[in-house]
Amino acid sequence: MSRASLKTVFTCSDCGASTGKWQGQCPGCGVWNTLVETLPEAPLGGGQKRFEPIGGAAVLQTLSDIEAREEDRLPTGIGEFDRALGGGLVSGGVVLIGGDPGIGKSTLLLQALAALSTAHAVLYVSGEESGQQIAMRARRLSLETGQLRLLAEINLERILATLRSAQPQVAVIDSIQTLWSEQLSSAPGSVAQVRECAAQLTRLAKQTGITVILVGHVTKEGALAGPRVLEHIVDTVLYFEGDTHSSFRLIRAVKNRYGAVNEIGVFAMTDRGLKGVSNPSAIFLSQHGTDVPGSCVLVTQEGTRPLLVEIQALVDQAHGNPRRLTVGLDAQRLAMLLAVLHRHAGIACFDQDVFVNAVGGVKIAEPAADLAVSLAIVSSLKNRSLPAKLIVFGEVGLAGEIRPAPRGQERLREAAKLGFTRAMIPEANKPRQAIAGIEVFAVRRVEEAVQRLRELD
Repeated sequence: MSRASLKTVFTCSDCGASTGKWQGQCPGCGVWNTLVETLPEAPLGGGQKRFEPIGGAAVLQTLSDIEAREEDRLPTGIGEFDRALGGGLVSGGVVLIGGDPGIGKSTLLLQALAALSTAHAVLYVSGEESGQQIAMRARRLSLETGQLRLLAEINLERILATLRSAQPQVAVIDSIQTLWSEQLSSAPGSVAQVRECAAQLTRLAKQTGITVILVGHVTKEGALAGPRVLEHIVDTVLYFEGDTHSSFRLIRAVKNRYGAVNEIGVFAMTDRGLKGVSNPSAIFLSQHGTDVPGSCVLVTQEGTRPLLVEIQALVDQAHGNPRRLTVGLDAQRLAMLLAVLHRHAGIACFDQDVFVNAVGGVKIAEPAADLAVSLAIVSSLKNRSLPAKLIVFGEVGLAGEIRPAPRGQERLREAAKLGFTRAMIPEANKPRQAIAGIEVFAVRRVEEAVQRLRELD
């Protein structure tokens, strides 16, 4: 039967479930508008096997009899990249890195491979660019690429054969959505192709010990394109974040079997490529000549790294329906904080436009930002600047209580190291021993925090 005569099926891009006709909602996972038209995959004939076992036959073991050891790390030569990875690359590990087009994924990985190639065998597999394009980029970045091997190929079987024969220590596949396997009839980038290619590359990595780094496309919503199983297959998932209009980029680990999640690396994009930022707090703090209303410094925790981020709020008289807008923060949480301020502290903003921004393009998801956002709103509404050299963190509950934040001691030490002399924190985070150089004001409720601000003015 010719390929043109095959009846098409509709496959969910999230879970991979198939149906014979298009539906608005996937019958497998219930997600809307995820069914895409694909060709059905023909079964393998002649007793042919698509997957071979990774090792020998499985043996029943007791967990306590298995020797546990730390995995050896291979530093990439880029400190911020190693931090996001949890210390470096792991032999046989599979890393998936995704981000918006033009954010710098290929540039970062080319820099990392160039640094590794001086002492290790590496391979760059490009499915989107020709060898000449990559050579031009390497020349523009002034990289030493004398030992860096390149393969411009999108056929999975040829790539697997090359990896087995060349045996590189690290291989980059740019990108997983461009690969296609001869075993499948669907087009590159389809659910079946992405799932099959990722599974085959992962099995090869585990069998041979090659570290494989996959580059993934993202959808317009910012999620990794392809089936969600792609993120489950790999060992580490990194997201490359940042505004293309800004020179700063963040790599955030959202999954890591070999390290901490939510670890971030901070980079600056220059004409010589991506450079690690040793003091990222400096880029998230605006340099005001004088104290300004509506500005509050938050100490947020990203993985194991405390960061100082300036939270800015602007409260202005509404002309029509009041607006609530956030950049880098949760808009639903802002509405909750405004209700708590009104109910428990008597701060009414029902006739005001409220805009809140996290400086530097950083995205803050932890609830420990609640108190800083609340005090920035109060400061803008009253048109009175907060005390100089003050840092704030703490979660605000619906009853008006201020809950503790994790790793409070580390946050305070980081603030003291950067020259801040005052801190307003939850009562439960108050250190037992004073931290040199910083005065701590511990509060239990949001109205107490607002009152303490009046006393500090």
